[in-house]
Amino acid sequence: MKESLVLAPEPGSPPPVTIRLLDNVTFLRSLTMAGPFATNWFDTYGFRAHHGEVAKMPSEDGTLREVVVGQGRDGGDPSVMAHAARSLRSGLYQLDTQGFSPEFLESAVLFWAMECYRFDRYKVPDRRSLPWQPPRLVIPEGVDTSFCLALCDAIRLVRDLVNTPAEDMGPAELADTALGLARLFDASVTVVEGDALLEQNYPLIHAVGRASSRAPRLIDLRWGEPDHPAVTLVGKGVCFDTGGLDIKPSSNMLLMKKDMGGAAHALGLASLIMRMRLPVRLRVLIGAADNAISGNALRPGDVIRSRKGPFVEIGNTDAEGRLVLADLLCAACEEPPRLLLDFATLTGAARVALGPDLPALFSNGDALADILVRAGRDTHDPLWRLPLWPGYRSMLDSPVADLTNSPDSGFAGAIAAALFLKEFVDPLVPWAHVDLFAWQPKSAPGHPRGGKAQTLRPAWEAIRALSENPEIFAES
Repeated sequence: MKESLVLAPEPGSPPPVTIRLLDNVTFLRSLTMAGPFATNWFDTYGFRAHHGEVAKMPSEDGTLREVVVGQGRDGGDPSVMAHAARSLRSGLYQLDTQGFSPEFLESAVLFWAMECYRFDRYKVPDRRSLPWQPPRLVIPEGVDTSFCLALCDAIRLVRDLVNTPAEDMGPAELADTALGLARLFDASVTVVEGDALLEQNYPLIHAVGRASSRAPRLIDLRWGEPDHPAVTLVGKGVCFDTGGLDIKPSSNMLLMKKDMGGAAHALGLASLIMRMRLPVRLRVLIGAADNAISGNALRPGDVIRSRKGPFVEIGNTDAEGRLVLADLLCAACEEPPRLLLDFATLTGAARVALGPDLPALFSNGDALADILVRAGRDTHDPLWRLPLWPGYRSMLDSPVADLTNSPDSGFAGAIAAALFLKEFVDPLVPWAHVDLFAWQPKSAPGHPRGGKAQTLRPAWEAIRALSENPEIFAES
């Protein structure tokens, strides 16, 4: 991704081709001032600056002189840069920045880079053609270059982890990813594996992963100075989810390599924080496991004691993610952070309610929820708040245990799952839970089909705000 961005043209190289973004009105105005060649060219090809239209203006000698990208009626949508990146050949380009804010330009650069992502690990190179080279964009002045490049790395990490098949992305590989980040950024990592999870009191993580030939793991990464405000990121790392004994149908199992998408997001966000050296004390907790089937698999009706103490009745073995998160959230609150964020591909109910593009947000504090929602809107990385409705708490009641992991009712599934998690969070800790999809089912501007990074930018803004004001979420 970041290979498609350059800081400046190399000395002696041809000048970059200019890209101009025009809405309908601005285009029509500029057309009256254009010469006859340009006017005739636009008329011949019917270009009218509709949203995402790309016009490649040639010089009279046939070389590319300028690229015009339509923004439609209203303008102001940086995603049109993805249309430009998709339609242009390799070469060097620069954006005409006149009239655009630094925030818009930053988003435009990121849409360009995100469109240039390729996952070709399992593609045999075609010897008959040259390797694909992305078009390259000069990062405009006024854009935070370091942040853009760091965010590109974080998004690529999330996408690569989610796109990798479960055969090559199991609990051990997730742990290796965390260890690689630790080496890169001088962090520390502790990994608790297999039956040691029982010895160190992570019984729910162990119960979910015990049936797999690949041992489950607790991954605990730490970075930062002790006197900085503490931030803990929690990620669901179910590397493949068969549904367990409550087995999924094949159509629902096909994408279950992405069920570790929450862990991928926690690691991606951690890489961004560490690369930017944000002044926080970071902790990342990941529960990595396969929800598999064998003779010792978790059974419906089993009762497992959680790390926090309450007993959980297993109403459905396919509601395993919340079990993993329960032990993680409890562990996170034992060293109370100033901010606790968890990421998980948790419920199909959230997708039914909000679709693949809008992650569901739950939070125990309005200040935290407000900054996440506002930042999501401002950075074109949206999420939508749903309530932790206390009236639905009774759905979790069990006749034989303290609570069940799967209510009998089919109503309010995402809320019920979030209420289950809330049972394991210290109410004094500012907490947000993001129920995301981590997948792009159909290609869209800046988002090729496959693994998708969601809510990294709003989460970054919340953590950055905390680094500047450690009391910002104290009301939660």
